[in-house]
Amino acid sequence: MDPSMLEGFNDEDKAKMTSMIDAMQTRDSLRMYNNLVERCFSTCVQSFRRKTLEQDEEKCVSKCCEKFLKHSARASVRFAELNAASMQEAMAQAGEPAGK
Repeated sequence: MDPSMLEGFNDEDKAKMTSMIDAMQTRDSLRMYNNLVERCFSTCVQSFRRKTLEQDEEKCVSKCCEKFLKHSARASVRFAELNAASMQEAMAQAGEPAGK
């Protein structure tokens, strides 16, 4: 989060907002991790014959995790691009005269 977004708040409100945002980010990270584990486990693990993963299962889990993380990173980059574009558009509209 950009700290300049909290400029109008007093210190107590800034601390509360920062704490809430940190909690949301932690929750979202845990949710992403849980989704990753569930998806890759369901897709890759075929049996429970051994305590450890078989070689093909281990490769599948590695590829699944890699794909999931690359997809998440790409989605984050795209979201940031769209957010930046919408912010620029909003700033441009705010700068236009009221008649337009």
